[in-house]
Amino acid sequence: MSVSSVSNSPVLDELTIKDKIKDEPKSGELGQKAFLKLMITQMENQDPLSPQENTEFIAQLAQFSSVEALDSMNNKFDNLTENFVANQALQASSLVGRSVAVSSEIAQLDAGDIVAASVDVPASTSSVTVKIYAESGELLDQADLGAQGAGEMVARWNGEKLEVNGTVLEWNSSTEGGHPPGIYRMEFEASIDGEPTQLNAALSANVNSVTVGKDGVLTLNLAGIGPVKMSEVKQFN
Repeated sequence: MSVSSVSNSPVLDELTIKDKIKDEPKSGELGQKAFLKLMITQMENQDPLSPQENTEFIAQLAQFSSVEALDSMNNKFDNLTENFVANQALQASSLVGRSVAVSSEIAQLDAGDIVAASVDVPASTSSVTVKIYAESGELLDQADLGAQGAGEMVARWNGEKLEVNGTVLEWNSSTEGGHPPGIYRMEFEASIDGEPTQLNAALSANVNSVTVGKDGVLTLNLAGIGPVKMSEVKQFN
């Protein structure tokens, strides 16, 4: 038997066909290509004098296309979201060890470091006062920061001295040598139109770690304050 006669054997052809059928994935669902082929076959075999209504076929075909397009869009959006979260986490990890400012009255004073406060003064005032409390709630110090114009006032405290808008005040802590490292509460108050008004302040805090939630939300774990969402950070120092 020649090589050509073996290769053209119907038995081998049958085996080849069976193998092809075996390799083809089986599915109980009707794909778009199969549906389109079915519609064309129907149109080719219909009675030209009494054509069938194909509106339903065409509507279903349009649905196939819409579903495929939406599925593709969803996959691309999921990939984009995953990449965005990964990039956010990578950028946020670089904040560990750095200082940020968040809306808070609580701050942690570290040895040899300072607590910075960005205070919003809504209107010009003849007097702004800061009160410093211990973690237990005890009032430790109080200082008059002087007259301030409307806008941002920046105060810095190292446990012993106060600096306001770059000027060191002639004021000293009530504790000789300054207060020790620890957690403190700072309240800022101004006289606006003759009325005492509590001012909003953003205090500095060191970033200890970063957490990425299941929903992709980034949370900064701040020293002395705890978890704070990335979106709540007022300033990166």
